[in-house]
Amino acid sequence: MKKVFFSLLVVVAVLFAGKAGAQVKVGVFDIDYMVQAMPGYARVDSLVQIYQRDSLGTEYQILNNEYRRLDSTWKADSAAKKSQAVLDYSNTQRQQIGMKLVYWQQYAQQKSNAKTGELAQPLYEQVVDAYKKVLANKKYTIILKPQTYEAGFPIDNLFVSVAKELKLTELPQELLVLGDDPDAKPATTGTGTTTKPATGTATKPK
Repeated sequence: MKKVFFSLLVVVAVLFAGKAGAQVKVGVFDIDYMVQAMPGYARVDSLVQIYQRDSLGTEYQILNNEYRRLDSTWKADSAAKKSQAVLDYSNTQRQQIGMKLVYWQQYAQQKSNAKTGELAQPLYEQVVDAYKKVLANKKYTIILKPQTYEAGFPIDNLFVSVAKELKLTELPQELLVLGDDPDAKPATTGTGTTTKPATGTATKPK
């Protein structure tokens, strides 16, 4: 998939380059990664872990206990040869709870993601606002997510620009190495000439 996407990127770049005076600018950025790099995200992550342990953990235990109760009731009713209507009712309730337990992991993940989004909303708003300001000042042909381009492809690291806009003093190393600093000044040599800054390696966050 990455190779296909990269091929499409090359086509787009060629088309833009074919226009007179057109300048192709490519950047890399991901809002979720940037939010996770924010200082306040550690508290969000901690609160979500508490939610998973206390709220979701308690809900799972309640469902598990309820399933056992309904299963025992259904077996007892079957042994007592109660009417089919009673057996069907007990079995339906048991199956409904059983399905929730079978798909518990997916359910719990959805609930955790929703809680994370709720708690991290202020951080997302800050990042989106800073990102819009960066894009308003720097016109890019295309913005790629990490892991969607080939190693060595020249690309501007917008994580650096957004971090500066947010006045963050540090970024995780895995975000710093995704590309070039768009605001870096060319290095001056001893002869008074300038050289372009080195392109960052393309190691991607896992």
